[in-house]
Amino acid sequence: MEKNFEILWNNCLSVIKDNVSLQSFKTWFEPIKPVKLSKNVLTIQVPSQFFYEWLEEHYIVLLKKIIKKELGNDGRLEYSIVMENAYNAAKPYTVKIPTTNLQATKNEPVNMPVDINTSKGIRNPFIIPGLKKVHVDSQLIANYSFGNFIEGDCNRLARSAGFAVAKNPGGTAFNPLLIYGGVGLGKTHLAHSIGLEIKNNHPGKTVLYVSSEKFTHQFIDAIRNNNHNDFIHFYQMIDVLIIDDVQFFAGKEKTQDVFFHVFNHLHQTGKQIILTSDKPPVEMQGMEQRLLSRFKWGLSADLQVPGLETRIAILERKMYNEGLELPKEVVEYLAYSITTNIRELEGALISLLAQSSLNKKSITLELAKQMIDKFVKNTAREVSIDYIQKVVCDYFDLPMELLKSKTRKREVVQARQIAMYFSKKMTKSSLANIGMHCGGKDHATVLHACKTVNNLIDTDKRFRGYIDDLNKKISLQ
Repeated sequence: MEKNFEILWNNCLSVIKDNVSLQSFKTWFEPIKPVKLSKNVLTIQVPSQFFYEWLEEHYIVLLKKIIKKELGNDGRLEYSIVMENAYNAAKPYTVKIPTTNLQATKNEPVNMPVDINTSKGIRNPFIIPGLKKVHVDSQLIANYSFGNFIEGDCNRLARSAGFAVAKNPGGTAFNPLLIYGGVGLGKTHLAHSIGLEIKNNHPGKTVLYVSSEKFTHQFIDAIRNNNHNDFIHFYQMIDVLIIDDVQFFAGKEKTQDVFFHVFNHLHQTGKQIILTSDKPPVEMQGMEQRLLSRFKWGLSADLQVPGLETRIAILERKMYNEGLELPKEVVEYLAYSITTNIRELEGALISLLAQSSLNKKSITLELAKQMIDKFVKNTAREVSIDYIQKVVCDYFDLPMELLKSKTRKREVVQARQIAMYFSKKMTKSSLANIGMHCGGKDHATVLHACKTVNNLIDTDKRFRGYIDDLNKKISLQ
């Protein structure tokens, strides 16, 4: 009897889940839909050409092994790729693997309001009239380089895509490349990094970084001064255009309209477009659908909140660049205490250095604790799960990896339960989130751990002493 294609794909997913990170699984495999199974050929539908190319480059060995396991040596995989643009409805087409030289659907040309071949001097909205293309300043910040951008699970996809764009601007499936994420997670830094790398790799290309607000103000000035055509013509000449905080175009119909024409011209002439936003296209309000559809043509890559190791690495790189040395316990304390925003994390480090310098005090853990209390005094103070786990592991002299492992050794299980207990007591995290931080345990396991700890507090004097000690240590943070 032939296998049901949905059951077969679910079997594949269960194996894939064990072989890739959770973030990679959610990004690259959850959106895939099984379509059919016919004569040992499984067809899966992927949302874009880019998706297909990424799977082929990074996961083809894994996919082939799984298909062989499920369907035998004659098993094959085919992709149904949904191509979508403003002129054609979403239409799937199928390709077999291995396959090469796929070409994305081309867009119909758009008539531009100016003659791009004119030799007339063009008004440069950044400086003065009459400047040629070669004189355009990139507006990039040299310190925002890839060398200063710390890679972690939170940003690996966006950084990898940025590197690919920097090597071959306009020549990859990542056009446009839209980088989105919350405040202070490194969107602007990454956009500058890509621009700087392109300038290094392709010195002949004109790269321009501009905020969406500056673009809007320049457009208003161009209308006021009757330089509308010059404004459009200037942006048409750019080889790599980086627009920061594109969400601020929302509600500005005229600005969206002129950007639509600039976008079309650049995209159709093989120029690279890089955008940043605080949200993905699907969540943007007040934007024209024709513009949103273009934002979806390439890749939308998110920047997530950095994990503990990434936060420590960011602080260490900042210290290295500034020629500073701090005690390891201070660096770890800062990384454990400020968890959601890289900008705040770096700001806390600068504040600590300022406190030390102004008060002529050496940098100690105690000074760091005092500074952190002042630094976040206007926000709700909450200890992090990471910090609780660190204190518990230090107290019982256990490595963090062991706490998050699946081992059932008594001393590890007890430490894990205590960490869960304090996480529930001292944070606003859900039971599921606490369990995830403790090696992927479910909410029922967390509830059981809390009940066990409460019972031992009531019945075991020595255990109650552990809890009292740990409560003081964690509360001092």
